[in-house]
Amino acid sequence: MIVVRILFIALALDVAVVVSASAQTPPDAQGKHRHEAATNAWVWTTDANVFVGFNDQERQFADFTAWESQNWFMGSGSRSIGEGRLTIGSMLSLEPFTLHAHGSPQLFQTGESYHKAPLLNYQHPHDLVMELGATYERPLGRFRSYLGADLVGSPTLGPIPFMHRESARSNPQVPLTHHFMDSTHITTGVVRAGLSVGPLTFESSAFRGLEPDENRLNLERPGLDSWAARVQYNAGPWHAQFSGGHLHQPEWFDPFDITLLTASVAFDGEVGSRPLDVTLGWGGHREFNGFNGNADGFLAEGQFGVSPRSTLFGRVEHTGKDLFVDVHPKGFSHRTIIYMIDAFTAGYIRDVSVTRFGRFGLGADATFYRMPDTLLQFWQSSRSFHVFLRWRPSAASHDMSHMHM
Repeated sequence: MIVVRILFIALALDVAVVVSASAQTPPDAQGKHRHEAATNAWVWTTDANVFVGFNDQERQFADFTAWESQNWFMGSGSRSIGEGRLTIGSMLSLEPFTLHAHGSPQLFQTGESYHKAPLLNYQHPHDLVMELGATYERPLGRFRSYLGADLVGSPTLGPIPFMHRESARSNPQVPLTHHFMDSTHITTGVVRAGLSVGPLTFESSAFRGLEPDENRLNLERPGLDSWAARVQYNAGPWHAQFSGGHLHQPEWFDPFDITLLTASVAFDGEVGSRPLDVTLGWGGHREFNGFNGNADGFLAEGQFGVSPRSTLFGRVEHTGKDLFVDVHPKGFSHRTIIYMIDAFTAGYIRDVSVTRFGRFGLGADATFYRMPDTLLQFWQSSRSFHVFLRWRPSAASHDMSHMHM
């Protein structure tokens, strides 16, 4: 109970800081809200994104609907120490309380488990504590170096997690390729290090490979049984990365080691004075189960500000899915069938109120799917829709803080 109380106190503080930032202080050049003490000892940075709305998922024999909220709140503080700078970061989510028991209904979504069964057609709620760690960065000759450790954090694997990508920020639906690219963004126990020269950053990490358990409110025991390495290129609006990692048995119901390979290119800038954010990504899932555990996912997503208050967003995915995964003991392998699924999403959001308290927008989207004929008996006429209210701080945030530099 003491741990739960501490987590709720931290959550209340994080939410209070974000709301206070949006209401009282102007954003910086990157859209982050910063609070500086008179001594300039600490600089505080906050960000948030909240969706509240109606989710309608329709398929053969089974339609799923839900009133739900996807959300996160982030706060960090940094100050100079010696020749470098220390940053302490935190991120919290109310999804354990604002999504249904199984999570958010989503056609063809897989990954993790609930009630000791693999999830299918559901996206699990994220943990209450999504990030809690520290990073120390300092110059090293013509280089910049950093060393970081996270009780909960993200290893050096994959692109920026989807909830922080500007190209995905207006879309309430999680990418089907999430578990091929950025599913490690909530990892219990991470140690990171990197070296930057010019636009290039070379980094590596050790971390716990096992996915979070089904208790979304606890802090799990850290471990360092897996590793990853990444090279980044960051220059102006352009960002690219290539990464790979070896994960030790991430899923308890499919207890095999996995290698993930990812590559992505992103543009977060302007076209004709209007904001444009685009991400192209690939993730390769290589499972050493003695049979055919390999699958790939391809992603293209973006958003375009057609006016100061109106945004169009979309996503196209072509991804392999094991839709009939079952539970089996360690050492037992069997053949799996990977089905290639195509998903096409288009949406629109309109900010109806923009004040110092944040941007309140009304939005809607629709997703249509293409699948092999063998799946039509279960998923024929599949389609999904969202109607939602979205709140975020007053300014857009083109922030790369989750790609450590």
